[in-house]
Amino acid sequence: MFHYDYRPRGVCSRAIHLDISDDGSTIESVSFEGGCNGNLKAIGKLVKGKPVEEIAGILAGNTCGPRPTSCADQLSRALLEAQRAARA
Repeated sequence: MFHYDYRPRGVCSRAIHLDISDDGSTIESVSFEGGCNGNLKAIGKLVKGKPVEEIAGILAGNTCGPRPTSCADQLSRALLEAQRAARA
């Protein structure tokens, strides 16, 4: 398992903690610090066991109110960054 910490930008959450498979293909767990607690815990449950690229594609570009990004969009970016790091 590969662990990765990501600092999101432009959203309420302060950190995203990811565990993905060693080959970078599958999400093992996701947790957030800050943000909308219930919604972000639900996202973590929904994405567990799913392919990184599938979830990143679904969540990319999601916005929150007037912001050009969201915690989900930041998760998409975090997943792809973690995947690159795991495969390096």
